[in-house]
Amino acid sequence: MTPVLYTLYGFAILFLVYWSSLWIVHIMALVYGKWRLHRKLEPPDLEGAELEGVSIIKPLYQSQETLLENLETFFTLKYPKYELLFCIQEVEDAESQSIVKKLIDLYPKVDAKIFRGGEEVGVNPKINNMAPAYRAAKYPLLLVSDAGIKMKEDTLMDMVVSMKENVGLVHQMPFSCDRTGLPAILEKVYFGTGHARIYLSANLLGINCATGMSALMRKNLLDNAGGFPAFGCYLAEDFFFAKSIQGQGYHVVISSQPAWQNPGESSITYFQNRISRWTKLRAAMCPHTILLEPISECMVAGGLAAWAAYLIFRTDPVVFYLIHVLFWFLSDWVLIHIVQNGSLPFNKFEFLVMWLFRELGAPYIFMHALCNPAIRWRNFEFRLRWGGRAEAMQVKPKLTPLDYGKAGPGYGAEVRLDKVRDYRAAEYSANNYLRKGGGDVMLPLTIKSVI
Repeated sequence: MTPVLYTLYGFAILFLVYWSSLWIVHIMALVYGKWRLHRKLEPPDLEGAELEGVSIIKPLYQSQETLLENLETFFTLKYPKYELLFCIQEVEDAESQSIVKKLIDLYPKVDAKIFRGGEEVGVNPKINNMAPAYRAAKYPLLLVSDAGIKMKEDTLMDMVVSMKENVGLVHQMPFSCDRTGLPAILEKVYFGTGHARIYLSANLLGINCATGMSALMRKNLLDNAGGFPAFGCYLAEDFFFAKSIQGQGYHVVISSQPAWQNPGESSITYFQNRISRWTKLRAAMCPHTILLEPISECMVAGGLAAWAAYLIFRTDPVVFYLIHVLFWFLSDWVLIHIVQNGSLPFNKFEFLVMWLFRELGAPYIFMHALCNPAIRWRNFEFRLRWGGRAEAMQVKPKLTPLDYGKAGPGYGAEVRLDKVRDYRAAEYSANNYLRKGGGDVMLPLTIKSVI
């Protein structure tokens, strides 16, 4: 054989080995998910054991239709000692503040505080928002929980019980609440299949896979690393929380209950942008994913495996590919039922359609993320460096079609936008205004980035 054929056969054998390892990942996720998720952990005797207190930090950014429903679940947690620290990023966000105050009045026995405006300690807006609450936290355990998370009454107890002596961080695997509409089905399919498969198998192998939407941590371990300000230079602060804790000799584990995301209204575009942002973060923090991630997807992996099997074994590539897709689909169907722990809010046909949409679109999202490396998060845009450090990019304002803005309803004054400095992006659903930081000038929102 010629050197070219030797090379082709070498690649074919190598990829069949890699393809086989993907099925091992499937099996690990199914077995570990069945064993780990939704099992009842025995809580300690409340009279015979002293449970550590938990400071729950809730970063809020813009009010959403499910905010009241989500936040109320934290006031009804069955846990003897915890405090709620609400961080409202924008001082002008009166709607979020009103919802929190309403719940505080409704549940006066719950220790709750509100922090507004945050503190600039880095480029990460979420870290900046939570910094004052972190300093004020009075308990040894710290739970960071996003505004879109909805909790069951026993979830906090489950997470604390999972916090063994050698464990420094307990995180919840992201999943979605039952909602209607195609975007909701797409989210549940993604988080219950491809994302769950990698998340469960990585946790089984001890690989850092923590997400920060719901993570319980030992505060002293974060203090040892410099506290929240030390992680303000990263956008993926959750990854570096876990990395720091593992570096101090502690384990990172998942809770038996998933993190129930309940964001309210969503869209397929929003979902795709979110997945694209995560892809960019992984590529910056773990560059080897640039090579492995695209060939780990069902359609790409199946195509390459069909070619390799044809080259070596002379199997029918079409039959091989169709069998591969069928078994991948059935494996994901079983896995999503394990994660759901009950009946799904959609039928098999809806699952098939959105599963195909997700699998066929995965390579496009990956390539789009690589071709557009800048990350737009909230109202800011960032450039990532290798290793995960981020730097904020200054974006020129879009002044068309308006070059002027009125100084608020009824003020009767006009302010030239190009004469105003030190704007702080504050796009929130209550009134769609952009406010000059430190002043009283309110301008129509024609700039969606920092000037």
